[in-house]
Amino acid sequence: MPHGNRIYVVLAATALAALCTIGCAGASFDGHLYRSEDLAFRLGPIPAHWKQMQIQGARVAFRDDPDGAVVSVAGRCGKDGDDVPLIALTHHLFIYFTERHVVRQKTMMLDGRAAMRTEMSAKLDGVPRDIVAYVLKKNGCVYDFFRVSPKSDSTRGIADFDAMVQGFATVRR
Repeated sequence: MPHGNRIYVVLAATALAALCTIGCAGASFDGHLYRSEDLAFRLGPIPAHWKQMQIQGARVAFRDDPDGAVVSVAGRCGKDGDDVPLIALTHHLFIYFTERHVVRQKTMMLDGRAAMRTEMSAKLDGVPRDIVAYVLKKNGCVYDFFRVSPKSDSTRGIADFDAMVQGFATVRR
C-alpha cells in the first residue's frame, strides 16, 4: 500500500475509534438498567404501555398514555447529596407548581436508605395536576422519581409507578 493511502487508513481508523469511544461513553437504558459515566441503577417493572421519551434533565422518562401521565427518573451526584435534607430536596421539585396541597408525605426505606414519598395536588400553568414524587439520597447522589398526571381517580397508574420505584437499586458502574 502506498504511503499516502496508509495515512488515510490510519486517519480513518483513528476517527472511527474516536466515534466509537464517544458513542460508547454515552448513557444507555435497556428497559431496566441505566448506565452512564456517573450513575448506574436498576428500575422495577416498566409497564408495557409506558413509552420511553426524552425529557431534559431526566435520566429516564416515560409517557403513560392511558393515564396521560409523565414519569421521570433524575439523578445527580456531587450536589445536594450530603448536606441538604430530604424535605428541602422534595420542596425544590415543586417550585414551578402553584396552589400546592400535600395529600400524603412519608419517609420510607428505598434501596437501603431513607427516602421521602410525597403525593400532591397542584397546578402547573393553571392546569390541575396530581403528582407523586420520591426523593432518595445515596452515596453522594440524589435521585428524584416523578409522576405528573391530569387530575384523575386512577390508582393503577400510581401503583405501576410505585412498583417501578420500589424496584430501584444502585448498581456498580
